[in-house]
Amino acid sequence: MSNAGLSAQDHARISEAIRAAEAGTSGEIYVVVARTADDFHFVPVLWAAIAALILPWPLQLLTTLSSTTILLAQVIFFVLTASALSHPRIRHALVPRGIAAESTRKHAHALFFAHGVHLTQARTGVLIYVALLQRQVEIVADAGIHGEVEQSAWDELARSVTDAAREDRLADGIVDAVRRAGVLLAAHFPPKPDDVNELSDRVVEI
Repeated sequence: MSNAGLSAQDHARISEAIRAAEAGTSGEIYVVVARTADDFHFVPVLWAAIAALILPWPLQLLTTLSSTTILLAQVIFFVLTASALSHPRIRHALVPRGIAAESTRKHAHALFFAHGVHLTQARTGVLIYVALLQRQVEIVADAGIHGEVEQSAWDELARSVTDAAREDRLADGIVDAVRRAGVLLAAHFPPKPDDVNELSDRVVEI
């Protein structure tokens, strides 16, 4: 997944896809693209600490360095390693996949409430959330949808966005996910005569 954001053209395409999808349903679709779900500042320190703890063993066994010199080398190694691993691309690449997924899930749910996706009248809002640096996608559906659409359907849409993003087709993946989300919603939540657009159709980038 590329770390680059969306262009103005991408924004326009996705917004148009949202409008088209919502024309066939009373549900609402909201898209947020974030650079990261978490800064993970602890990750470089953790890996550097592990490496620094291992370093003295080969130095003790394979060299004639004094204990004081080895201790000093350990401290210097820790500082240099933590600094090197703190570069954003390296830092995020070192985050265990499970931790990245959990962070993305929590951030998606926080944004679901922060942006009022839960405030639609029929509780039929859907958030499509993309965390670029984590290479993770999370789709959160509101309470009114759970009894009609299985979570596995949203998980499949999330995977399709991730797959497209890995091929540097993030905008295409989001557009397709919005279209398919509209189809899922339309099957269970057809439009009503008094429908109003309760959520903005614009894409939010943070």
